[in-house]
Amino acid sequence: MKKIKLAITGCMGRMGQQIIKSAKSNRNFTVTVLTENRLINKKINGINISLNNEKAFKKVDVIIDFTIPKCTFEVLKIASKLKKKVVIGTTGFTKKEENLIKKYSKKISILKAGNMSLGINLLMYLTEITSASLGNNYLSKVFEVHHRHKKDHPSGTALMLGKGIAIGKNKNFYNLIGKKYLNKKSFPYGKKINFNSIRKGEIIGEHEVKFSSGKEIITLNHEAFDRALYSEGALTAAKWLNSKKPGLYSMRSLLNFK
Repeated sequence: MKKIKLAITGCMGRMGQQIIKSAKSNRNFTVTVLTENRLINKKINGINISLNNEKAFKKVDVIIDFTIPKCTFEVLKIASKLKKKVVIGTTGFTKKEENLIKKYSKKISILKAGNMSLGINLLMYLTEITSASLGNNYLSKVFEVHHRHKKDHPSGTALMLGKGIAIGKNKNFYNLIGKKYLNKKSFPYGKKINFNSIRKGEIIGEHEVKFSSGKEIITLNHEAFDRALYSEGALTAAKWLNSKKPGLYSMRSLLNFK
């Protein structure tokens, strides 16, 4: 079987390093290109680190991007010109930026997910079902914990779960976003969806969705113990996307959830 040629952006970052490690032991891929947003005179597994440009991405099949929004759009601009497929694990996009990604997906195949974990995407699905089943008599909120190095809050996954609540209620997610707390010991339910983010230690990721009627509380939660969970998910996404036509896909598309 012909191996898929991968480009990994943000190769010096935590996820970049983890994807390189997972890809090295995966027989479906060969890592061809590693990039960063600045010149680094270093080799990783014999590969020179490049800048994001047409020359770097010209001979790859799929680009995996876990960086920051500014870098992601730099990658998408080049990928669109070269007709390359892109897996996006970057989070923290604005509504305007989300719409711009949709425009790019008309030209190239993009799989974008706030979280590449099978378990998290199942949690998203269950959140939608629960929200739809309970209706408007239940208030909801989302809680998440990540390592102290994570800059954005709420996490992309927390926002993804909030969107799941909105989908279940058949409402616009952006109209349902409530207050965003940081490092609070407790936080309230509201008519809108409130979020609380904790940043401490080296915690990989904990997410929790709560629904309350005032008489009972229903809790859905997920805890990640190994960062390889995300890198292996990203590689699964890259393999799946490699055969897809232009469009905007998600892990839900891959997992065939209804």
